[in-house]
Amino acid sequence: MAPILYYSDASPAARGTLLAIKALGVDVELSPVNLAAGEHMTPEYLKMNPFHTVPTLKDGDFIVWDSHAVNIYLLEKYAPNSDLYPSDPQQKATVNQRLFFNVGVIFPKLQAIVVSLLREGAKSVSKDKADQVTQAYNLLETLLEKSPYVAGSSLTLADLSVIANVSSLNVLVPVAENRYPKISEWMAKMKTLPYYQEANQVGLGHFEGMVKSKMA
Repeated sequence: MAPILYYSDASPAARGTLLAIKALGVDVELSPVNLAAGEHMTPEYLKMNPFHTVPTLKDGDFIVWDSHAVNIYLLEKYAPNSDLYPSDPQQKATVNQRLFFNVGVIFPKLQAIVVSLLREGAKSVSKDKADQVTQAYNLLETLLEKSPYVAGSSLTLADLSVIANVSSLNVLVPVAENRYPKISEWMAKMKTLPYYQEANQVGLGHFEGMVKSKMA
């Protein structure tokens, strides 16, 4: 039986996992979770994932959440020879560092803006939050000046996770091509992936509609 992914495609984290699933060619059953209806807060969902987050993966009796953990698990169990997560310790450490950068630096900037719009009644992106985003962009630009992909010379899980967040941030604080040429070039390259439209762009449209509906 295929593992089940509980997800919402408006979620950047979930889209990072959808991208990984497509890139790995793993057979996964997709089970949508309606966040607006509170399906992630039901007793059944909380029993499975007390953090009530998406994505959550159920593989038999095993359950794991956090998109980075889900992606690595799927690769190591179902596509262990994939180059998306190299076996070389130094290359793997670089991918891990970029994943930690994604969850520790990029995502918090996105989360702060989304929470302000959806829960705190903000009608625009405040200057201080926008400045935090540009600081993250500056760091990402520096990484991409050294290599064509986020973690080196080829596509890895880090690119798939980072693009899901950065494409979402781009809706709120646009990436200026003249200021961030390397990010712009990398984003254009990611859009050429054969599964990008299905796995990220569709959900990105849902995300954009959700946040823009709250903005003046």
